[in-house]
Amino acid sequence: PLTLILTGIPGVAVSGPWVALALCCLYLLMLLGNCSLLWAIRAEHALHLPMFQFLSMLALADLGLSLCTLPTVLAVFCVPATALPSRACLAQMYFIHTFSAIESGVLVAMAFDRFVAICHPLRYGSVLSGSLAAGAGVLIVLRGSCLVLPLAVLMARTPFCGARVLSHPFCLHQDVLRLACGDVRPSSWYGLGAVILTTGLDSLAVLLSYALILRALLGTVSPGARAKALGTCICHLCAVLLFYVPLIGLSVIHRFGRHLPPLVPTLLAGAYLLVPPVLNPLVYGWKTKQIRRRILLLLCRR
Repeated sequence: PLTLILTGIPGVAVSGPWVALALCCLYLLMLLGNCSLLWAIRAEHALHLPMFQFLSMLALADLGLSLCTLPTVLAVFCVPATALPSRACLAQMYFIHTFSAIESGVLVAMAFDRFVAICHPLRYGSVLSGSLAAGAGVLIVLRGSCLVLPLAVLMARTPFCGARVLSHPFCLHQDVLRLACGDVRPSSWYGLGAVILTTGLDSLAVLLSYALILRALLGTVSPGARAKALGTCICHLCAVLLFYVPLIGLSVIHRFGRHLPPLVPTLLAGAYLLVPPVLNPLVYGWKTKQIRRRILLLLCRR
């Protein structure tokens, strides 16, 4: 069967035990952080609000995004010349891009939550209910899974020829498409359209939400209240920057920056898939008093 060769960090030995150990620690920290976040939100009754329902969806998306890359990332740094069957590679590609689209949609929903909470606080309960948050979650999952599915079908029908060495220890559409031969324009144009419909429109929606928030704050409230209101957005802004900056940079480099050193896309891919799932629970746990208190109670019981 057709196989694709996975690669690690340029300039680092393929079977690097110290790199594998560091990655194991990162994945363990990601699992503990996101699982603790989910447990705290479920256990604390004060957190049963749409904002924290969206935060639970973000934690689940982070878990899915990290776990679907965990086997191949660790295998690359433990086994030399790790090969992955093409169908397994396409399945991993599908789940990576699906969870990325889901996380992008959740960040938009969280931005809308902050907009309603700050600009229309008296209408927050009527505009954002628990059922509306659950319905938004279902739509976000359906959008991500349905939009990425044709991409996997198109790649499954694409032949591969020549070198079959990928640039990362996991399968991304832009990277797999580089190894394909024949007419790849349908897959390339559909991939570009999918990126625009998810990451492109979602990032613009987040920017619009914060532009409206800033306009409302600058025109109506005192500096103290303004700083307090903006303080409630710090966690979400950190999550947005951690997710969109490396994702957009990686997409641009794979399409237009092939002359750059191989280390640049490798670092961006690692930042895109590993950094947000690790840091999001730490940022939200540090800034949210109820989550911090519930986790401290759990640690004290241990």
